[in-house]
Amino acid sequence: MDLQEQLKKLFPDHEPSNEPEETVIENHELFIQKEPMICKYEKRKGKATTIIEGYEGSDEDFKILAKEIKTKLSVGGTFKDGAIIIQGDYRDKIMKILQDKGFKTKRVGG
Repeated sequence: MDLQEQLKKLFPDHEPSNEPEETVIENHELFIQKEPMICKYEKRKGKATTIIEGYEGSDEDFKILAKEIKTKLSVGGTFKDGAIIIQGDYRDKIMKILQDKGFKTKRVGG
């Protein structure tokens, strides 16, 4: 007995629809700013971290950007107090990603 037959037994009055479901895809544009974003290197508790600060748009946009950077680099990190904190020294790669998106970046430290 396949799944369709089981469903017919459970719901005898149900008529399956042949119409495709509508999906709404929302494009979200990031705010491009005039001042450069600061990409700095720090050691916290003996471990290397990269901190990105200086975004002038909304926090939601910055969180989306943080998630995108973390997935592209396959690293851990967080969004805290208006800054993205990435585990490891990835300044060059992060600056390249941001510049490809149209942001100005500034390297600080080391």
